[in-house]
Amino acid sequence: MRLNGLKDQIEVETCDLSGSSFEDVNLSGVLFHDVNLSGSSYSDINFSGCSLENLNMSGCSMSKANLSGLQMDDVNLSGASIRSCCLEGMTIDGIEVTALLKSWKAQHGDHKGS
Repeated sequence: MRLNGLKDQIEVETCDLSGSSFEDVNLSGVLFHDVNLSGSSYSDINFSGCSLENLNMSGCSMSKANLSGLQMDDVNLSGASIRSCCLEGMTIDGIEVTALLKSWKAQHGDHKGS
C-alpha cells in the first residue's frame, strides 16, 4: 500500500508494518504505544520535545546526536560507553561531570579509565 500526500489522521492498530519505509513524513504529535521498533534505523530525525518512557534501548548505538537539555530519571546505564562527547554543564545526581573528571584525572593522571 502506498500513501502519498495524505493529510488525514489515521488510526493503525494490530498491524504488521515490518519492512515499511517512511520518508519525508511529519509524525509530530503521534502516539506510539506497545510498538516493536527493534532493528529499526533512524537518521535525520527530530525528537525535540518528545517524551520517551519505558524504553528498552539495550544494544542500541547513537552517534552525532544532540542531547542538550536531556533529562534522564530512573535509567539503567550499566555498561554504557560515552566517548568523544561534549559534557559541559552535564550533571549526575547534581555533580558536575566535567569537574568530576578533572578531579579524577588530577588524582590518576590524564590517561583514560578502563
